[in-house]
Amino acid sequence: YSDVIAPGRKRCARLSERPLSNKRREAFRQEVGMLQLRLLLRGWSRPCGSRLYSALSSESDVALHVDPPAAACSEKQPVSDSVLPIIRKCSIPIPSHLTAGQAWLESLLHYDDERLGLVDLHPDVFTLPPRIDILHQVVVWQRNFKRISYAKVKTRAEVRGGGRKPWAQKGTGRARHGSIRSPIWRGGGIAHGPRGPTSYYYMLPMKMRALGLKMALTTKLAQDDLHVIDSLEVPTLDPQYLQDLAQYRHWGDSVLIVGIDTNFPENILQATSKLKTINLIPAIGLNVYSILKHQTLVLTLDTIDFLEEKLLWQDKRYCPLYSFKLPYSDLP
Repeated sequence: YSDVIAPGRKRCARLSERPLSNKRREAFRQEVGMLQLRLLLRGWSRPCGSRLYSALSSESDVALHVDPPAAACSEKQPVSDSVLPIIRKCSIPIPSHLTAGQAWLESLLHYDDERLGLVDLHPDVFTLPPRIDILHQVVVWQRNFKRISYAKVKTRAEVRGGGRKPWAQKGTGRARHGSIRSPIWRGGGIAHGPRGPTSYYYMLPMKMRALGLKMALTTKLAQDDLHVIDSLEVPTLDPQYLQDLAQYRHWGDSVLIVGIDTNFPENILQATSKLKTINLIPAIGLNVYSILKHQTLVLTLDTIDFLEEKLLWQDKRYCPLYSFKLPYSDLP
């Protein structure tokens, strides 16, 4: 930059020949600082290979080639999908404004088989905005809709005895009573007590139940407690192998393994039957209470396909049979 700032140096030499006051010295420093800032901004704002003209002197016609750092010239290369180890992609189309969630694919055959590739998860099932109120309503419903209370007490008509009047209505000076089995007597009947069996059955809308299951899956994925495995094959039927595997991979105190159907491999069926903290259920029996009760949720690839198909179908099951653009009057 010697040719660029040479005129500035000559000007500084001329000004240094005569004494400067404090105000003029401060103004001169500010002017030099602004000129240097303009030089830097103009140099970085031009594209690669352009000429940077001097900002210190408008009379200078000297130009220099300025090469910005390589980071400014180099363009970021887009990462192609083929580079990522995506083993499973969503079979159901994803809306353009959403991005698929991802989880690592694991295996149960060895302790070290933790990351075999990536698995795409549909955003309308696994990455929804969390709704704790929906989870609470579904859990309360799930625990109560099958509940039957058998509590029952006897009224004054059902308690044995008390058929006659204990004493005369008048003349004794005592309070009037008609039966010793009145609710105000000790040993008498119970007023307004439970008269079981009582059913607490009620039903939530199907859309709310499906949304609750989506919320539970979303919560497990957000908390990094959802794991995907390729199959349910294990090398041995020893229950200690599953316990050591869960401890090695930090799956927590309780694990829920979900398969596509009830045809489980013999090894994992025998291993989980002797364990209380590792449970095995089919996909058709997956529910919100079981998901939240266990710390870790393990799904197979077939189970993910099944859940996405069934839960996304619930979103459009109440849609019209035909588009409103069609002439409904012409339909048979």
